[in-house]
Amino acid sequence: MAKVLIVDDSPTIVALLKKGLESDKCKIITSDNGIDALTLARKEMPDLMLLDLMLPKMDGFHVCTMIKKDEKLKQIKVIMLTGRQDSDSKNLGLECGADKFITKDTDPLKIIEAANSMLP
Repeated sequence: MAKVLIVDDSPTIVALLKKGLESDKCKIITSDNGIDALTLARKEMPDLMLLDLMLPKMDGFHVCTMIKKDEKLKQIKVIMLTGRQDSDSKNLGLECGADKFITKDTDPLKIIEAANSMLP
């Protein structure tokens, strides 16, 4: 069973993504801040992380960097989600190791499709 860790401080975004991804073949884990996201990543070893950029306690850039530098976690695929549309944020996200960078104004179905395409 594939595991997806959704990290966002917006309950609405979490619920939308969870509803779109939840299935018999996919276990969904959620977190609303960067520190807990790292703890859950180490405990659950998800296949994919949908990671908000602006988070309490630790931002998505820092979380992604720590995951990609950790030998045990670096294989986790990361889709960075953000409301920010500037190219600097996108470039920094990709430099931190994000596999994809998607703005939150993207059609939610496209976000779900991107996530599903990265699952085993």
